[in-house]
Amino acid sequence: MLIDTAEAFRAQAGGRYAMQIRGNKKKGALSAWAVPLRLHLSVVILGLLACISLPLIWMTYAQGKFTALSAGKAEMGQLGLRAIEDYRNVFNSGYAGVVTASVVPEMLTAPPQDLKAKHDFLLKVLQSTFRIDSVYAGYPDGSFVQAVDVTANPEWRTNLDTSEETAFAVRVITQVGGAPNTTWTFYDKDASQLYRRADRDDMFDPRIRPWYVAAVDNGKAISVGPYVSAATNSMTITLAMPTGAGNRVVIGADVLLLTLGEIVDVSALSNEARGYVFDRKGRVLVHSDKTVMNEIRGQLRRGREVSVADLAKADPAIPAIATLLASGGGPATGDVVRFPVNGREYLAQFFSEDISGLVGGYTVVISAPLDELVASVERTLKRNLAIAAAFLAAGVLAALIISRLISRSLYALADEARHIGELEFGESRTAHSWISEVNALAKALSSARTAIKTFSLYVPRELVRRIVIAGQSAVGSAARQDITVLFTDIQDFTTISEQCSPEEVVALLSSYFEALNEIIERHGGTIVQYIGDSVLAMWNAPVLDDRHVEHACHCALAMKAAIDAMNAANCADGRPELITRFGLHTGPAVVGSVGAETRRQYTPIGDTVNIASRLEGLNRQYGTSILVSGAVRDAVGNMFNLVPIEVVSVKGRTGQTELFELRT
Repeated sequence: MLIDTAEAFRAQAGGRYAMQIRGNKKKGALSAWAVPLRLHLSVVILGLLACISLPLIWMTYAQGKFTALSAGKAEMGQLGLRAIEDYRNVFNSGYAGVVTASVVPEMLTAPPQDLKAKHDFLLKVLQSTFRIDSVYAGYPDGSFVQAVDVTANPEWRTNLDTSEETAFAVRVITQVGGAPNTTWTFYDKDASQLYRRADRDDMFDPRIRPWYVAAVDNGKAISVGPYVSAATNSMTITLAMPTGAGNRVVIGADVLLLTLGEIVDVSALSNEARGYVFDRKGRVLVHSDKTVMNEIRGQLRRGREVSVADLAKADPAIPAIATLLASGGGPATGDVVRFPVNGREYLAQFFSEDISGLVGGYTVVISAPLDELVASVERTLKRNLAIAAAFLAAGVLAALIISRLISRSLYALADEARHIGELEFGESRTAHSWISEVNALAKALSSARTAIKTFSLYVPRELVRRIVIAGQSAVGSAARQDITVLFTDIQDFTTISEQCSPEEVVALLSSYFEALNEIIERHGGTIVQYIGDSVLAMWNAPVLDDRHVEHACHCALAMKAAIDAMNAANCADGRPELITRFGLHTGPAVVGSVGAETRRQYTPIGDTVNIASRLEGLNRQYGTSILVSGAVRDAVGNMFNLVPIEVVSVKGRTGQTELFELRT
């Protein structure tokens, strides 16, 4: 409780004092505005540094950004060309396989004729083509022969339930008595046969498949899809060519959308780089991200059209790219376009492909955020800028050091004057300067410091602060106000003085007064004067305190506790005890500077002071330590333990006064 009260008073008094200082500083600023010398020097040096370094840094940054953008476009172009080359190779090799098979005589006869030759040829085609899922031939009687690349499509291995060493498989469907008979033959990576098995549940009829129907109807090579593969339930694009008698034998090669997604995977460009294949209607058929690709395949398998809006959440760049494709026919092949997506800059390169006259209307797009494309160059640029900033910072530091060396002595004097103005008298902070005028000013300031320090020992410190801040006129006239007055006196001090030497008495009193002074200041009180062994202290002047009665009561209890502890130590060391009595009263008094023109004292005058003095003396009569008046009791209510004594007539005053003992 004592600590809380002291801290509250310090915050209150400190706030008032700070407001006074700020007001004084504001007046000074209005009358004579100025800035430190070192600030002038720093501004001049920093201005020169800025004029030289900032244009160089800006030019370096601008050139670096241009280089980074050019490097990003170049890297995208190179990766895009590699992706589109693979894209072309898939369809070109598939088309080449289909064309070659269409003129091989053994492929024109329906199974089981020339069966071994068919096996060998189709396996060679698979081994020589690029990323083709399967090559096959459908015949007008419903027979069918197909070679599949098991390693390229994991769904084949799952559906066929074949071993890990299987690399290729050949399916042959023959018509026996009008019913299909299916046989699977499995090969390793060297096309060596592993084993063979029959599939009695296979009811596949090539004549009703989209690729067969479209090729026969058109009578020429055609691309079909994407559609759902019957064997693996995969999304497939087929290159089909009719041949043989009446163009009723159809040779086909399948390209999986999943394969195209892997081909346009440009994650090597950046973590957020994406590849797409759009059809002529602006729909996304292929996406390099497997999660998005699975969503596309799932929608297509269910016969639903994949809209741009469906994919925008997973890839926000898709709507912007679709808009670019829809505007004026879209960008030309090879163009790199810059566009915003949710406040972020993107680059995209477009390739419109028509392969072998079959696969047309598709657009391959490579896209990536600009900040990721230029990340490596940006890092280099930032490193260079950091180095330049470090040199600039070093220049700033050098400027500050130089200016500080020049103005350090002046600043030390200003700091010393500030501490003197705040009545802080620690060790002197001034040092010898190599400027003679500064040394002369330091000597004069030291003399003023000594004079004010001495002055503050004899006058209440808060009063000194007010005089220093506001001048003598602010406290020169006495005024009536409510205060709380505390008197203390040491019991039988005359006897103690007779029993001890003067030196011992002075030492004893010095420790005693030092303890009381610290407690009174901590609780917001002001020691008006020492009267022999007595202390006169007051609250609510010169610093106003709305809780002055409460703080005075706390202070009296704290002093009683401190003196009790001091007496215990004195008894242990053989020194006399200093039994102290306290009198506390609150009421109106005249407070201010009183005295002659040449010698004045800041003190309270009035009946309130007299009553506090009388209460202190009554402690002897009642055997108490702290007596307070009824006015104090009325002010603090039930906040303290106040024990009623009696109602008395105080000497020298008419009327009755209630007495209470303040206890812990």
